[in-house]
Amino acid sequence: MPKVTPFAAVRYNLEHIRSLSEVVAPPYDVIDPDLQDQLYKRHPSNVIRVILNREELGDELDETYHRAGAFVEQWLRQGVLVQDSEPAFYVYHQTFEVDSDGKTQKLTRRGFLGRVRLESFGTGSVHAHEETHAKAKADRLKLMQATRQNNSPIFGLYEDAEQSVIDKLESAKSGDPIMEATDELGVLHQVWAVTDAAAIDEVSRSLSDKSMFVADGHHRYETACAYRDFIAEQAGGLDEDHPANYVMTMLVGMNDPGMVVLPTHRLLRSKSFRADELVDALGSLFECEQLTGGVTAAQDAWMRMRLSGDQSLMAMYAAEDETWVMAHANEAAHARMSELSANRSETWRGLGVSLLHRLVLEQCLSIGSSTKPTYVHDVAEVVKGLRGERTLAESEGEGSYTLAALVMPATLDHVRAISLEGERMPAKSTYFYPKLLSGLAFHRLEPSE
Repeated sequence: MPKVTPFAAVRYNLEHIRSLSEVVAPPYDVIDPDLQDQLYKRHPSNVIRVILNREELGDELDETYHRAGAFVEQWLRQGVLVQDSEPAFYVYHQTFEVDSDGKTQKLTRRGFLGRVRLESFGTGSVHAHEETHAKAKADRLKLMQATRQNNSPIFGLYEDAEQSVIDKLESAKSGDPIMEATDELGVLHQVWAVTDAAAIDEVSRSLSDKSMFVADGHHRYETACAYRDFIAEQAGGLDEDHPANYVMTMLVGMNDPGMVVLPTHRLLRSKSFRADELVDALGSLFECEQLTGGVTAAQDAWMRMRLSGDQSLMAMYAAEDETWVMAHANEAAHARMSELSANRSETWRGLGVSLLHRLVLEQCLSIGSSTKPTYVHDVAEVVKGLRGERTLAESEGEGSYTLAALVMPATLDHVRAISLEGERMPAKSTYFYPKLLSGLAFHRLEPSE
């Protein structure tokens, strides 16, 4: 892994803020307009004004970025934000509940915030697994230039079967957490600062021979690289320890018991199908079974998929006659995938999302990439969307959904294997839960005076 170092975080001053829960927010890319409005109303210093500043009447070009930067400067001047007096690794716990085979399970994911020296994807030991898009990177770069700081952490994974890294930091932390907040999903976030030099040095050395796999924040990571290059060009080069050479990162061991990857199901507005038309279109490539029970049979379909754990099994909903079709890719399907994606690894070709998009939607159903799905992570949300009971945040277009697909999530082993191949998964292949909060810590990208 590139150099991992402690940093002196800029944090909300709890003497100015009644509760940290009032000023934090989820990552910008999961915030819909309704939640954005709620966060604006929650507190005048909520981080939403920085990470996703809303457009105001009469705004000029890029005014939202300028306004975000002005809020940062104002809060620093007023003491709403203050910088810690010494560098630290920040142990970060997220305690949450998930449903496991019909039972509620309480878990804690443990990691720590530090800063990782930047290197471009494909040039060293930092690996990506998702595609990035120019529009999102341009947006984040304008924000970084306006605020001159990392406003949200990258989420990085490393291999540590014995969990020795986090255990070392756990033994070095003491007392009550310096930060504690509960988000809108009920997840408890707690942070402790570790400043012990021996522990920090041992952790940094332990990570030096490991790879880092970016779980979440690919756009922000590439943006941090672009910002570093921008500052270097302006300054005629950067000193070795210039903070723009680094990016604030939450590091979590892949074997942590709190690691959860949720599925990302698809809802589509496309041409309408009956179940028998779906089965005919899938032809000899899939073994199919129709489920009775209408839209609510989604729960039965998903339970079968979870119990099988098979990436080749998916479920599709034909809205025309309100029927779910279980579809299992056979040897002919995998042979066809090898033809369609000969330049991809076997691991990539075997992913459920790859089979769904490359083979089912594009080839069998002739639904092109211009038809953008709505992505949801819970089967209940799929049912609500199909019933028209809820307007979903990521929804584009109007009218009822005509097709849905339940698909297995990629696993951590898939992330590792595909990352090391230098490949990128199809969009929305992974959803690491819970999300990291924005507003717990900021990393200033200017040298200390």
